[in-house]
Amino acid sequence: MASSTQIPPRILNRHNAPLHYWLSGSAEKPLIVCTHGAGVDHHLFDAQIDALSHDYHVLTWDVRGHGQSQPIGDSFSLELCAEDLFTLMDAVGVEKAILMGQSMGGYISQIAYRQHPERIRGLVVIGATNLAKPLARWEAWALKLSMPLIRAWPYDHFLRTAAHTAARTESARAMTLNAMRQIKRADFMTIWEGVTLVATVEGWPGHHIHVPFLLTHGEFDVNGTIRRDAPGWAAVEPDVRYEVIPNAAHNANQDNPAAFNRVLLDFLSHRLKE
Repeated sequence: MASSTQIPPRILNRHNAPLHYWLSGSAEKPLIVCTHGAGVDHHLFDAQIDALSHDYHVLTWDVRGHGQSQPIGDSFSLELCAEDLFTLMDAVGVEKAILMGQSMGGYISQIAYRQHPERIRGLVVIGATNLAKPLARWEAWALKLSMPLIRAWPYDHFLRTAAHTAARTESARAMTLNAMRQIKRADFMTIWEGVTLVATVEGWPGHHIHVPFLLTHGEFDVNGTIRRDAPGWAAVEPDVRYEVIPNAAHNANQDNPAAFNRVLLDFLSHRLKE
């Protein structure tokens, strides 16, 4: 199986962060931009590269502050990361793309769609909640409380616990832990603060996704309210396919790539034909 380790990175410097990205497949094909979750890196999508690169141009990248895209740069917010994403699209000369994001990457992809819906052909969200839905006040409070809890937690123990929760397979857990250990505690706290600030009690009133939309999560995803809220999110979107990935936790596409890739390719072939 090919992976991004076999593809040389390209680098785009933006706001003092060296954004590393990898391209596979033909530039003549539709572009899919794959955005990983908080703490991990582009290797989260290694198992999707072979499945996609025959029919699509695939861009994976390390979000600022993650993987090889360090130092974190002048600042960090998910809105800035969405702007980074569009800058990468511009760098490869593509006006419209399909966005696929996992966890934090799912939030970045939602923000990107809200910023420039005319540039998005389709959306795939793995293990994230709906930013348009207002948070209950207790949920907002719990997010804020997570910051001091993580600060007080011995860092390597926190990373090992997070990796164990994110994935079910030992290989996915090892890859997650290796990626997370590349990030200094101070930078991780900056990243996590950006994640906690993006969901609000106000939400995005009246916002919906009007492109083909695949919403997925793992059968055993225990992060936040993802499993609880996904059916309700799917019920309010006009063009959505909702799938639960069996035998998978939060990193569903990495835990069970065979099942995830079947769902993904079927969605792309039926809902996003040229």
